[in-house]
This record gives sequence, C-alpha cells and structure tokens, in this order.
Amino acid sequence: MASERLYKVMFLNQGKVYEIYAKSVSHGGLFGFIEVEKLVFGARSTVVVDPSEERIQTEFSGVKRTYLPLHSIVRIDEVDKQGVSKVTNIEGGNVAQFPMPMYAPPGGEGGGSGSKS
Repeated sequence: MASERLYKVMFLNQGKVYEIYAKSVSHGGLFGFIEVEKLVFGARSTVVVDPSEERIQTEFSGVKRTYLPLHSIVRIDEVDKQGVSKVTNIEGGNVAQFPMPMYAPPGGEGGGSGSKS
C-alpha cells in the first residue's frame, strides 16, 4: 500500500519562520495564496513536551485549512516522515523585506501597465 503524501511547509510570519507539516498543499482558489490543509502535529504520547511544537499546535488548533500568501513561502518539501513543527526567529538582524506583489492579476485592469488614456 502506498503511503500518503506529506509536505513540510516553511513560511515567514511576523518576523519568524514557521515550519509545519500537512497532507495537502495546492495553489487553492484564492489568487496569490497557497492552500495548506490537513495539518499534522506530533503525538502527545511522549513524556517530554517540546514547547515550540506545543505553541504552534495551539496556534493552529481548530484550523481545517489555512491560506498562506505566496510571497511568505520559503519552501515546500515532500517528505517521507514527519519532523517537529516549530517556530524560529529569522537570523540576520532587524531588517525586514517589504511585502510586494509578485505579479498583477489577469485582465490588465487597475493601473501599473504604463499606458495612459
């Protein structure tokens, strides 16, 4: 029997790098967003509790599906086994990238095309 696909998704949010695991990742129905469904977290059967994983599990509790802005995605990997979900600080100082659209929506409406009427 073939095993289910599992994805590791790394993305930026409020100056931190989030690393989560999900069973489904797609371009979704919202323009400019990545749809992440069926989030997977570690089992609570062990005595040692990882506070970073507990924090991210609490943050995403009750979430069926999340939409991540395309420009916040660091990488998406298809993996064989699940690791630890975590939140880490971005290394490299206090300079943040200004969010900007990667491309314009289809249709040519809304300025930025350079032509004048």
